[in-house]
Amino acid sequence: MSLDFGPVQTLGFAVLVLYIGVFLVARLQFLSNNNIPVPVVGGFLFALVASLLLGQFNIRFGFDMSMKEPMMLAFFSCVGLGADMRMLSRGGKQLLLFIIACLLYLVIQDGIGLATALSLDMHPLVGLLSGSITLSGGHATGAAYAQQFSESSNIAGVMELAMAVATFGLILGGIIGGPVAGRLIKKHKIQLPRKTPGKHGIVLQHDNSSYTPVDEDNFLLAFFYVLLCIILGKLIAAWFAANVMTLPDIVWCMFVGVVIGNITLHDSLPRAHQPSIDLIGNIALSLFLVMALMSLNLWGMLGMAGPLLILLGTQLIGMVLFASYITWQIMGKDYNAAVIAGGHCGFGLGASPTAVANMSARTKRFGPAPQAFIVVPLMGAFFIDLLNAIVIQVYLALPVFGLGN
Repeated sequence: MSLDFGPVQTLGFAVLVLYIGVFLVARLQFLSNNNIPVPVVGGFLFALVASLLLGQFNIRFGFDMSMKEPMMLAFFSCVGLGADMRMLSRGGKQLLLFIIACLLYLVIQDGIGLATALSLDMHPLVGLLSGSITLSGGHATGAAYAQQFSESSNIAGVMELAMAVATFGLILGGIIGGPVAGRLIKKHKIQLPRKTPGKHGIVLQHDNSSYTPVDEDNFLLAFFYVLLCIILGKLIAAWFAANVMTLPDIVWCMFVGVVIGNITLHDSLPRAHQPSIDLIGNIALSLFLVMALMSLNLWGMLGMAGPLLILLGTQLIGMVLFASYITWQIMGKDYNAAVIAGGHCGFGLGASPTAVANMSARTKRFGPAPQAFIVVPLMGAFFIDLLNAIVIQVYLALPVFGLGN
């Protein structure tokens, strides 16, 4: 028996599944403590129920996923539109150093994934999917590239693998960040800052004095910019595919977003309203992830349990060693560097909220680290996706993948 849903019905069902995730995250402390995203919770739960119904009662859900790609492109367009390059100067030398550290680790992370996949006699693209695509990039980047790899290389189970790695990466990143920072502080006998009651060095990134709420006009302008990024991004992607080389649409939509977002910073041009951009991006990301997870075949993941553990284990060891020695050294070998190293664990295996949670736990115990709370959120909000896209494309150009045009 097959239950088929049209595009509007699929979108409505996705919203329902999303609200189930909201309900569960609000009530289960384990999910909120590990910063598991709402759409991941709802989507995985539905995938589990759908897999059980298929296996036990032969009931199959058929969804029209035509809205999934526009949601994906809208999210990455919003990432580009929010990349204010003036933040480079605001973060100063520490931000530049952390960019270098993150860029270096992205290269190493993909190298670890590729080497592990080849040693397990798996497709090399699986190595990239278990590297920076899912761990530094998160569920959205993982789902985007899994879809591309599934279509271009006909690899089975890549979406399931990508979602599993991204989810377990979030959990592992939240677990190891605190111990890594604590070990550095104790091992090197770092002088701790004076504690300030109620303050843990968290610096807000937005200037509240210039904040304007979302209304019809600024939302419509932001929506227009997002659509413009998608249209121009797809046109540029098609031209490059025909004349130069093939790059994913998300790369070009994000690039167009960076250009438009920074051009409109000038007073003479209508500026993209950042709260509206954030709202559109969050909605698009949530719906995209839910739709990607709703169609997962969880039974197919059972055969990948062993390789998945090895792939995650090697990445976990690599992250701990890099944060403990390289990030610590690059960031200055002081208290802020120790806190940033702990944040990098959450950041490199999970997401920015995991990194902030790791750092908050350390600063509540040992004292404020204001520089860490400027550098890490800025990196997560603006620069990591741009750097990751570049590193991924450089790797994909290698002969081992056989994707070069």
